[in-house]
Amino acid sequence: MSVTPAGPDTRTTGIELEIGGMTCASCAARIEKKLNRLDGVDASVNYATEKAKVTVPAGYDPQRLVEVVENTGYTATLPSPPADDTSADEEPADRELDALRTRLIGAAVLSVPVIAVSMFPILQFDYWQWAALALSSPVIVWAAWPFHKAAWTNLRHGAATMDTLISIGTLSAFLWSLYALFLGTAGEPGMKHAFELTVAPSDGAANIYLEVAAGVTTFVLLGRYFEKRSKRRAGAALRALLELGAKDVAVLRDGAETRIPIGELTVGDEFVVRPGEKIATDGTVTSGSSAVDASMLTGESVPVEVGEGDTVTGATVNAGGRLVVRATRVGSDTQLARMAQLVEDAQSGKADVQRLADRVAGVFVPVVIAIAVVTLGAWLGAGFPVAAAFTAAVAVLIIACPCALGLATPTALLVGTGRGAQMGVLIKGPEVLESTRKVDTIVLDKTGTVTTGKMTLVDVVVADDTERAELLRIAGALEHASEHPIAQAIAQSAADEVGTLPAPEEFTNVEGKGVQGVVDGHAVVVGRDSLLADWSLTLPADVADAKARAEREGKTAVAVGWDGAARGVLVVADTVKPTSTDAVAQFRELGLTPVLLTGDNRAVAEEIAREVGIERVHAEVLPSDKVDVIARLQDEGAVVAMVGDGVNDAPALARADLGLAMGTGTDVAIEAADITLVSGDLRSAADAIRLSRRTLGTIKVNLFWAFAYNVAAIPLAALGLLNPMLAGAAMAFSSVFVVGNSLRLRSFRGRVSPS
Repeated sequence: MSVTPAGPDTRTTGIELEIGGMTCASCAARIEKKLNRLDGVDASVNYATEKAKVTVPAGYDPQRLVEVVENTGYTATLPSPPADDTSADEEPADRELDALRTRLIGAAVLSVPVIAVSMFPILQFDYWQWAALALSSPVIVWAAWPFHKAAWTNLRHGAATMDTLISIGTLSAFLWSLYALFLGTAGEPGMKHAFELTVAPSDGAANIYLEVAAGVTTFVLLGRYFEKRSKRRAGAALRALLELGAKDVAVLRDGAETRIPIGELTVGDEFVVRPGEKIATDGTVTSGSSAVDASMLTGESVPVEVGEGDTVTGATVNAGGRLVVRATRVGSDTQLARMAQLVEDAQSGKADVQRLADRVAGVFVPVVIAIAVVTLGAWLGAGFPVAAAFTAAVAVLIIACPCALGLATPTALLVGTGRGAQMGVLIKGPEVLESTRKVDTIVLDKTGTVTTGKMTLVDVVVADDTERAELLRIAGALEHASEHPIAQAIAQSAADEVGTLPAPEEFTNVEGKGVQGVVDGHAVVVGRDSLLADWSLTLPADVADAKARAEREGKTAVAVGWDGAARGVLVVADTVKPTSTDAVAQFRELGLTPVLLTGDNRAVAEEIAREVGIERVHAEVLPSDKVDVIARLQDEGAVVAMVGDGVNDAPALARADLGLAMGTGTDVAIEAADITLVSGDLRSAADAIRLSRRTLGTIKVNLFWAFAYNVAAIPLAALGLLNPMLAGAAMAFSSVFVVGNSLRLRSFRGRVSPS
């Protein structure tokens, strides 16, 4: 582990490296081990994000870290500084994916004729075998180079992965074919591969296996390409977070407004925020009052009333009047920037997921090599010629390399994700599937996930001498003239119930209290109790009790009065989605324990939880503390899925073992999550978990049969009975089975209709 450097200066600094060339989680563990051997270095390498977070003593040369990684057999680069121009916002080209695509296209173009001419005798012209050699050589040497390189790296460290298996199998087939062509009889004019699956002893010198080597390489490259393309890009969440902030700001300089880029804003500057604009950075209000919509950051559906002396947060939206704000934090010190750091830390802290195929190959490769060695020894011990013994041993290595292994995961993933897309479920990568198998706890954000996330009129309490329709019509008319989100919710609900609202003859906004005006000749007041008290109006006892009860439940209650009398109360709240109760029941069917997580007050949270059937509640949780709640659950042994929709949920979505984002939410939450639920229907989260588990099950069946066809032929190879048609047939049948089995996922049916 890390060693504290000697000397008086114990300060440390963090360095992030971008790692290339990793093919499995064991690669990440290998690099991490090498880095942590350096004095004073504490490193954590993440295979999923392809990054290393390293803590080093102050003044440490980062080039030393790069050299260690490169000496281990991988690439490492320091992140480039962000560009100042707009091109920095564009998605960087994925050179690794482009290189993989090039190898795949080249391999496919060259392999198809090799497979065709080798499998069908009618196509075998004089010297066809030499044409096959010319076409397959670039495939086996150049296109398969990443497998050979990874296999060599694994060998140096005493490990075996899928790359090891592919490299051994393809090189064995290629080298044996070279032996048969140059030193055996396979290179003679008119040589044919008879299309027969009969078994008979042979010295192997008349057979070539170029189509097996080329086919395996092409199929595995195809699988790797699909898998690489679907892999989640961790940086997208951070870019989306930074996009939320304002791009420029109106700063007050010598009493005049000057619009400058946000990067030029400094602590102490005063800036103006008009209605509808984003607040440029964290600060304190110096003049003006307004309602601020902070739901994007806090998850709270109720706007926050702010006035002189109150603090405001950058990227929230001014929903009311004009504000003048003094900047208190800028750049990386803002709450938005700190949230971006939380997302990055959470993603880096996720457990590495090793491909199931690599885990299987890690056992299978040593077993196959052992069988090949035993076969060689048995033939030699039985007195057979060395050539015959080597023929049988190499045949074991050739037949053991299943090309379907490369297709087992990607084909199921492609069909499964395709079916998911039709259902409104977007799955981002193969590592997501393995997470769904172990999940036992599902944490649900309240606002926008379990509830609609929008303020709605939920109750109307009227005094004895007032009609409900009249209260809605008069109060709704006055509220319609206000910009306040709660006022707009009341006006909309009133219009839906009573129809067209009259236009107020007079309208005044009373700062911090409510609104007053004249509607149809009535002097009307709508707002807090204090505003009614200014007009010497008092709510009747039963109406006052209903208002107090609603406020205890966390709802917003607005008093209404006109013509010298208090007339009633309008209650506004965020409401539960109609499908949330059914969704919670489905989670329990899947063996998941639901947990409600919200920044809202406990009374509201517990009321919502009772309504949908959730027993465990975490309420009044700050955005930055949601990650801590997830971490505590994980420390208790739970494997946690998280469903959310807001910016405040992004760090928790990234930290959870499985993150599911509502497609109706923010881009940041969607980017930070593993699965996106397009419809916004919480039941689709249950469908997503069912589909993911079904897809993972399909992958396991695929892996079994990918090996089964080839394993069944190993005894034939060990007995010297292998011929090219058997090898080719095993390759073809296993691939056809894997693809066919994956296609069965198209029949999956969820409980939510496709949107």
